[in-house]
Amino acid sequence: MIQSFWNKVPWYIKNRYVLTTIAFVIWLAFFDQHNMISQIEYKAELYQLNQDKTYYQAEIIQIREDLEELLSDNEKLERFARERYYMKRDNEEIFVFVSEDEE
Repeated sequence: MIQSFWNKVPWYIKNRYVLTTIAFVIWLAFFDQHNMISQIEYKAELYQLNQDKTYYQAEIIQIREDLEELLSDNEKLERFARERYYMKRDNEEIFVFVSEDEE
């Protein structure tokens, strides 16, 4: 029975070099420290980090432009300070309205 089954198996599966190569590929694909699953996760993480890098570089450019604009124009600097930090002049009162869904 085993002999008839063994005779039906193709020659390339019986070859010990082919079996060793298949075992090696399986080992690399699933069990090694740098297996395929880890490599795919690393690629996805690298892609996300590159996306974040692009976003932050664009943000840096925008912030530098805003900074240059604020430092060159006193009216814009005053408006920025009033809006962001609720600064006021001596003869003014400021009322801040907060909607209930922001709390």
